[in-house]
Amino acid sequence: MGTPLTTTTLDARPTGLRTIAKDARSLSFWAENAAPVGLVVLVVVFAILSPTFLTLGNIQAMLIAAAILIILAVAQSFVITTGGIDLSISATMTLGAVGFGLSWQAGLGFWLSALLALVASGVVGVINGLLIAKGKVTDFIATLGTLSVATGLALILTAGKPISVTSVELLRLTTGTVWIFGYPFLIAALIAVVFWFVMFRTRFGLHVQAVGGSEEAAVANGVKAQRVRIGVYVMAALLAGLAAILLVARIGAAEPAINTQYLLNSIAAVVLGGVALTGGRGKIVGPVLGALLLTALTNGLTLLGVSQFYQPLAVGLVVVLAALLTRFQKK
Repeated sequence: MGTPLTTTTLDARPTGLRTIAKDARSLSFWAENAAPVGLVVLVVVFAILSPTFLTLGNIQAMLIAAAILIILAVAQSFVITTGGIDLSISATMTLGAVGFGLSWQAGLGFWLSALLALVASGVVGVINGLLIAKGKVTDFIATLGTLSVATGLALILTAGKPISVTSVELLRLTTGTVWIFGYPFLIAALIAVVFWFVMFRTRFGLHVQAVGGSEEAAVANGVKAQRVRIGVYVMAALLAGLAAILLVARIGAAEPAINTQYLLNSIAAVVLGGVALTGGRGKIVGPVLGALLLTALTNGLTLLGVSQFYQPLAVGLVVVLAALLTRFQKK
């Protein structure tokens, strides 16, 4: 006869499996893993509903489309980890794109134009950091103000007209691939790796998390909180400047009109990635997966012929659900 099933027998099951099963039954599990679980579910659903979703061409297109959002999500992740938020990030990207376009139009060439795009974006970050760290202006008001200023400057400098840019370097950036990975995605992946290292393997990253967890305690332990806050806003702005170059490469022009979708989706990706909006919990992989999830959602709905009017609704519902789940994150 077989061995009778007893409590002892059940307890003999692998501890790891019991732990996983127990975690999966808790809301904290879903809060911590909303991005990877949601991405897998979306891929399975859209692969069943659309035969073209998992073709190599569509995967390549999705990864290229996700590159800008990945970079902005990494930038926003640092800011939110300090307990702040950057509402100006998409306007900063727009101003950087205009800086690139005007420099190119003046005949300065690709590399100098790219440098000036970073400078234009970086200035916004410096202003944000100084207003928040030194001026004690709340992050919401400070970045809302610079959003308006950067948007206005972009429109004034271009008279509201796009600046066409034709560059061999931009063309190579747009069309170059390594297997299914386009150059924009490879750049975004490199940024994610570098800033994962910065967040979790450097003193600056440790200080970013410490300031977000408890600024008073961080200062008491010798952390220069004001410098950290200025640093994260400057870093976010420079990353927005890099994203601006990729945006110009993608559309072939410096467009002065702000795209608020990038702002909303960069915050959404961070929320989906499990970063605590109250600060102190830094993540990089989660926001990257959140950016991929939002890109896959938009792409899948487009392939299914869903009207673009419904796509923001779908994204909004996903983000609200993820935000609700953050209440159950482990402290």
